[in-house]
Amino acid sequence: MRSKRVSKMGRPKKRGGGLGPEGKGPRERTPRPSEEKPRPQEEGSERSRDCHGTQSAGSGSSEDSLTKRTGSQRSTRQCLRGTTMSDIRHSLIRRDALSAAKEVLYHLDIYFSSQLQNAPLPIVDKGPIELLEEFIFQVPKERNSQPKRLNSLQELQLLEIMCNYFQEQAKDSVRQIIFSSLFSPQGNKADDSRMVLLGKLVSMAVAVCRIPVLECAASWLQRTPAGYCVRLAKALVDDYCSLVPGSIQTLKQIFSASPRFCCQFITAVTAFYDLSSDELIPPLDLLEIIVNWIFEDPRLILITFLNTPIAANLPIGFLELTPLTGLIRWCVKAPLAYKRRKKTTLPNGHMNNKITKESVAGVDRDFHLLYSKLHLSVLQVLMMLQVHLTEKNLYGRLGLVLFDHMVPLVEEINRLSDELNPLNASKEIELSLDRLAQALQVAMASGALLCTRDDLRTLCSRLPHNNLLQLVISGPVQQSTHTALPPGFYPHIHTPPLGYPAHAAHPAIPAHPAHPALPAHPVQTFIPGMTFPYRPIR
Repeated sequence: MRSKRVSKMGRPKKRGGGLGPEGKGPRERTPRPSEEKPRPQEEGSERSRDCHGTQSAGSGSSEDSLTKRTGSQRSTRQCLRGTTMSDIRHSLIRRDALSAAKEVLYHLDIYFSSQLQNAPLPIVDKGPIELLEEFIFQVPKERNSQPKRLNSLQELQLLEIMCNYFQEQAKDSVRQIIFSSLFSPQGNKADDSRMVLLGKLVSMAVAVCRIPVLECAASWLQRTPAGYCVRLAKALVDDYCSLVPGSIQTLKQIFSASPRFCCQFITAVTAFYDLSSDELIPPLDLLEIIVNWIFEDPRLILITFLNTPIAANLPIGFLELTPLTGLIRWCVKAPLAYKRRKKTTLPNGHMNNKITKESVAGVDRDFHLLYSKLHLSVLQVLMMLQVHLTEKNLYGRLGLVLFDHMVPLVEEINRLSDELNPLNASKEIELSLDRLAQALQVAMASGALLCTRDDLRTLCSRLPHNNLLQLVISGPVQQSTHTALPPGFYPHIHTPPLGYPAHAAHPAIPAHPAHPALPAHPVQTFIPGMTFPYRPIR
């Protein structure tokens, strides 16, 4: 037994291992896991390696291939979640501009997706912003480096990459946070590049009807300071009203695609075109589209207000919740602003050419009809507001038409009335004051404008005399029955008082001969301070 053991131990080992199963050759030694070498991928296969070093082989079946690919992407995402912004930057710095832009969106998509799983509103720190500024807006991180410049074709390809990303991303929360990280102003040198690229991206989204981009832009307009919002609106107006004639019809289509964007776009446009000068009068094509949008569906301008959680105190320096103030400004100032423009464009106020007279008269007629149509729609929207304010428990607490914004409007009307010759502009002044009176009356009655009659008298005391405005200022003296309004506020238009006593019908006029005098008719005695009924506009 001992000799057998010695002979067995003394037998030399063969390097190739033992024989194979049939004794035809040496048995292969099984390598350790640490010695395992990756096998080269075969052409056409679907092999990938995850972050743990395991390998998945392709399958002939398309379903298995899709499953393997999805698992590979998931494992890749799990790997990237552990990477830092510095690691991502080093992986992108040697790529070309377009490839790096596409990859940085992919990396940040993974990063923010994981952040959203831990917190509903993750804080966007400095790292992702710097990556986007360097690889999307081509702002170098080093101070002495020269910024990269994309040519026109590369810029178009970059816009296409961004459009496709927002279109393909299914989660709205991820889209919103990526869009906000890209285009929220940071107060640095990248803001100019940021705003230029944003204008081109939204313009492309309008042209190719990319609804996710328009929805993100609507949210951006709602939470960004008004100055930047006006710049975006101006860029779109330049593209679709000035740059390419006839392209305004493309802008018209977004009414059905993204009403939220339409509402915010109107608010930004009315904030920019305030009719304070001839250059700030809205173009006819733009005016026509906005009027048609609102006339077709007046609730369009309330979309942001109806779908946003609202506090009683709104932030200062941002766009208003509705474009109502801007639209009232348009309707009230339009007669005087167009009269001023007509006066300044004519030498000595005279036109010698008959064709010029007819063309100017036709354009003026189009403008006046559009503003009249817009004024009617604004009054209809104001009439709707009382119900919505009451539903949100904001009646008497939130003024959608701010009194502080009415003060400069009244001052502008007073200045334009003095500037224009009252003898030559009496009709325009009368129309402007009539529209102001109607807007003030309906806005106060519906709870959209919160002010007392004393405030209103003080505000309008310097305006030229207007019968309707005087009636509104001195208007009904009864106190409001609505508990939300403090005493002295303008009374509610939908609960008319019955102040007049009942009177018998007038007696019929008796038959009379040819020329005798008619009998005296009963006359209603005027009672000072007596209230009178209002009839709501239907």
